[in-house]
Amino acid sequence: MFATKPYLTQADAQKILAAADKYAAEHNLAVTIAVCDDGGHVLGLTRRDGCAPVSAYIAQEKARAAAMGKRETRVYEEIINNGRTAFLSAPHISGMLEGGVNIEVNGFTIGAVGVSGVKSTEDAATAKAGLAAIL
Repeated sequence: MFATKPYLTQADAQKILAAADKYAAEHNLAVTIAVCDDGGHVLGLTRRDGCAPVSAYIAQEKARAAAMGKRETRVYEEIINNGRTAFLSAPHISGMLEGGVNIEVNGFTIGAVGVSGVKSTEDAATAKAGLAAIL
């Protein structure tokens, strides 16, 4: 018997991007928002006007880390800040700053949202506002 699992559709990704972008606009946040699937492959990206170009890379990496690690990237940042700096050498995870939020449905991580450009707590709030559009 094969198990079935939900997955993130392109329509879902667009809803997340739109809701996160709306939240960012309402709070005057110059951010980049990235949505990826459970394998860390980018499904969509929005870079708001005035956002630093490097944030486009950081947002994608936050999304990848949250998706592949099946947890918010805030957890990784806390691990490192609490002294376990060896965690910085973990393979295939480079977006270990708060602002990446995994998307969990029925116990499965189906993707993630990564946001970069402002304070990490504001990045995370923007990502969660995007998720609210589909959860």
